[in-house]
Amino acid sequence: MNLNYNSAAELRAFLDGNSLGMRKKYGQNFLINPGVRQDLVSALGADTGDSVWEIGPGLGAMTRLLLDRGLAVRAFEIDPGFARLLRELFAGEENFTLVEGDALKTWPAQPPAPYLLGNLPYNIAAILLAGFIEQGRFFKRVVVTVQREVALRMAAVPGSPDYSSFSVLCASAYRVKPLMLIKSASFYPRPNVDSQGLLLELKDNAGGIRPSCFYPLLRQLFSSRRKMIKNNLAVFIASRSKVPPTAAAAAILEESAINGSRRAEDLTLKDFTALAKTIEDMRIL
Repeated sequence: MNLNYNSAAELRAFLDGNSLGMRKKYGQNFLINPGVRQDLVSALGADTGDSVWEIGPGLGAMTRLLLDRGLAVRAFEIDPGFARLLRELFAGEENFTLVEGDALKTWPAQPPAPYLLGNLPYNIAAILLAGFIEQGRFFKRVVVTVQREVALRMAAVPGSPDYSSFSVLCASAYRVKPLMLIKSASFYPRPNVDSQGLLLELKDNAGGIRPSCFYPLLRQLFSSRRKMIKNNLAVFIASRSKVPPTAAAAAILEESAINGSRRAEDLTLKDFTALAKTIEDMRIL
């Protein structure tokens, strides 16, 4: 079975001929730009014999490139029709393993791999990547395509408009580096927005133990990003402890040497870590 992954017209004809429809709820967009596909796979930096997870293989365009490089591919595909096709396309490939179903639900049961590649559906990209980090599933290198808006959030720095709890979450584990802007014309069907290729390189201390309150604290402090830290911190304490929240927040901020009048959008990863560690050390929760 030969597929021309570079032609929208031929892919459309193939899908129609095999009664395979595109489902909007799955966020399916095939990357039909061969140069971009090659660049993404090359950026992964994996060597022959390495294992890689691929999220959203679709019709197998990048799967083929990964296998041709001698990589062991574990592909996660939610669409039953595409899963059936992938089994046919890569039948007999000993380095190919298909995990059928929603990757958000199936990945925790799978053996870890050092590399991750994905043309991520726009509707799950942030949820999936955040889940990996919060549950301690780290990859040596990650190469993904995401909606441009998501990419800006992932790479944002303190004080910038796109800085969010997701920015801090990504920075807690990875160095986020932009690869290339991918125009909508590089996909079929053509999305309404541009995408961004990103490289995430694992930090040396990514697997270090963080206080159990780090992730919920992060979300709370950004829940009302324009409020002062002392107010959001008091709300966080009140929801989890019976101690006087205002006094406890003041004590935490003083011990952490952080001005309570600052806002979450101005704090660094180091600041958030210091707050969480102080809460843990003071046994407030």
